[in-house]
Amino acid sequence: MSSSGNSYGDIHRYEPARESTVAAIAIVVLTIIEVVMVGLFTYGLVLAWGTTQDGNIFLGMLLAMTFINLAFILLLYRKEFLPDVMIVKKRRRKWEDLYVREEHAEGQEFADGAMEHFKRAVYPYYKK
Repeated sequence: MSSSGNSYGDIHRYEPARESTVAAIAIVVLTIIEVVMVGLFTYGLVLAWGTTQDGNIFLGMLLAMTFINLAFILLLYRKEFLPDVMIVKKRRRKWEDLYVREEHAEGQEFADGAMEHFKRAVYPYYKK
């Protein structure tokens, strides 16, 4: 579904999520595996498995598998349960991101008024 609105914030394209049952079951299974791996990692930390070389490698691999599993959970969720939405954004001119005001588009002098700023910083009661 698309709209013809061109003003800022209008939805240009909206495709609803698929919301498949297989993806929901896969997310639930991966979440159970995630909880088991986090529990095993915590159990290994409490029993100080990391003090031996093999235990340290095992804990590192377990932590890596935990994050990879979490990545797959988030990937499935984003792909299957979030809608694809494209909105109209405001197009900016090149100088707007670089400068505060349009009159500063060509830049400023390097030491313009530096001595005046220095005098005011050193002598707070300095008058022009």
